[in-house]
Amino acid sequence: MPPVIEARDLTKRYGSVLAVDHASFAVEPGRIVGLIGPNGAGKTSILRAVLGLTRYEGDVRVLGRDPWRERAALMRDVSFIPDAAVLPGWLRIDRAVDFVAAIHPHFRRDRTRTMLAKTQIPLDRRVRELSKGMRTQVHLALAMGIDAKLLVLDEPTLGLDLLARRAFYDLLVEDFMDESRTIVLTTHQVEEVENLLTDVLFVHRGRIVLDGSIAALATRFVALSVEPARLAEARALGPFYERRTLGRSVLYYEGADRAALAPLGELQAPDVADLFVAKLSGGAS
Repeated sequence: MPPVIEARDLTKRYGSVLAVDHASFAVEPGRIVGLIGPNGAGKTSILRAVLGLTRYEGDVRVLGRDPWRERAALMRDVSFIPDAAVLPGWLRIDRAVDFVAAIHPHFRRDRTRTMLAKTQIPLDRRVRELSKGMRTQVHLALAMGIDAKLLVLDEPTLGLDLLARRAFYDLLVEDFMDESRTIVLTTHQVEEVENLLTDVLFVHRGRIVLDGSIAALATRFVALSVEPARLAEARALGPFYERRTLGRSVLYYEGADRAALAPLGELQAPDVADLFVAKLSGGAS
């Protein structure tokens, strides 16, 4: 099957500022992809190009379409949850459900109502009567009710407490995701989503500095925890990042000979959050 998203030399400038720098990547069907990077890295600019919300240089195809020229057709198969959910304060929740059902041909009212029932938000309440977190939950339920081939989430759980964030991600996997759908999400709470992800794209200064599946990362990267007496030997084997912890040093390697590393200390597979810090602090060019 062709990629859901394919970008080649995607570039976005805002005046003299280069927000996205010749980014090339592909997102395959049925994947949950984390687009991860610090503030200002270019994540939102990439998403806006993919969604046809901004002009760009390079070539981008989403579900086989040019997102800028064919956005109206594309959005029949794409659902987007931005980082700032804005619903009018006077709108009742049940009327919001009716409105989306009337304008979107692929909206599933039953799915949205099921999600809202799990939040315990009364359908006869108005948006202005809800807390910030409850408003976010309503927006998420409406967007996830769209039977989309691609769901794009830009910091979707901002404003939600820990319990609500976990409930949202449970709903995402249990009630939305299947092999016919693809999810791309950005988040600062890497630890909360890494167990959901199948793939990651690390973005730094507008460039893709890491692109791979979670399964591949486990064989590509390794962390070595080493005592001070063996530190010089470990450094000689070319780590790209090093940090101190509890009297030991942890060194990160890419494509290293594990047989050579093993006698020096304890080997472990770095998790996504640790690899993110390591790659952007020591391994991003």
